[in-house]
Amino acid sequence: MDFELTKEQKDIQKAAREFAEAEFDKDYMLDLELNHKFPWKLLNKACELGFISIDFPEEYGGQGYGLLEKALVVEEFCRVGAGVGVSVGTSQFASKILLGSGSEEQKKKYLPLVCSGEGLPFSGAFSEPDRGSDLVTFPLSTTAVKDGADYVINGTKTFITFADIAKFAIVLCQTDPEAKPPYRGQSTILIEKPAEQEGIDITEFVKMGWKSCATTQVSFVNVRVPQENLVGEENRGFYNAIDFLDGFRVEIGACSVGTAQGAFERALDYAKTREAFGHKIGAFQAISHKLAEMATKIEAARLLVYKAAWEFDKEGKVDPKLSSMAKWYPARISVEVADEAIEIFGGHGYMLENEVERFYRDARQFELVEGTREIHKNTIARSLLGKLE
Repeated sequence: MDFELTKEQKDIQKAAREFAEAEFDKDYMLDLELNHKFPWKLLNKACELGFISIDFPEEYGGQGYGLLEKALVVEEFCRVGAGVGVSVGTSQFASKILLGSGSEEQKKKYLPLVCSGEGLPFSGAFSEPDRGSDLVTFPLSTTAVKDGADYVINGTKTFITFADIAKFAIVLCQTDPEAKPPYRGQSTILIEKPAEQEGIDITEFVKMGWKSCATTQVSFVNVRVPQENLVGEENRGFYNAIDFLDGFRVEIGACSVGTAQGAFERALDYAKTREAFGHKIGAFQAISHKLAEMATKIEAARLLVYKAAWEFDKEGKVDPKLSSMAKWYPARISVEVADEAIEIFGGHGYMLENEVERFYRDARQFELVEGTREIHKNTIARSLLGKLE
């Protein structure tokens, strides 16, 4: 058992850190935050340097590394700026469904665009207003019906990231409304430039954090898509989406670790310089114990993420139980650490200019995206207990 990163992995980690520290300028990030703008400049440069395509095969223009290397990259991005780090680092999102389930023809057509950045951001639309995380109990309200050479899509998806600017989106639709259970009648269908398609209406939510990437509701009214845009087999879309999400949740765990680390480092620096009652505040046991607990929690969360990423790279998939652990626990830790960072800063921590306030707001989103912690605890519990009558 070796807990040491390889020299190559350390070099990737160092390069990602140097890029983020050099390019994620505080004033630029504040401008993105206040004006709700997507960081196109950062995405383009990150693509040029190969950070976004790092875990895509070389044959499609990627760097040929694995999920662990991608985790190292997004951790460093989010360490410097959480919301901006997510916007840039996870901009490839649902393109991994193409990689895992698409035809070779689809991979050759679309994945080089993803790896170059020309095909980014890449959105995925799974959740629905009246179902949330429940994709299995009832048929989806978003349907795709064959008509000639096309699918005709109707319905609504909610909490969809990047939809307003996406070059591509993969939508989970009900293609067999009579399937029992219903999830065996779902399919994944690719749509190009959804914001420009006739019949698609996109409405942006105003949210607490992640200001540099829009979260939207997407409505489909008689949207025609060629049947050749079916990704994978018809009525196997649920499995395509779950296989993808099991891996992507580890990536979100890495983003959470980076966010926690960034908040911790700012609080640590502040504790070393801020004076109160004639002493540096870090000298007070109440503060020093907070820092000790924060550091311990971050290390535990990081090891959990790295283990899950290592298993994915070794086996080609990750145990759903471990994936859920590596998602919900780091997300919770990022919130706890950011909260304590605000406490250490005191009143200053509540101010936008000191960053930890933004780290807290961005961290809170990690507990909600790709399944709440309650959903993931259900997954873990089912794995532990089996089916109980």
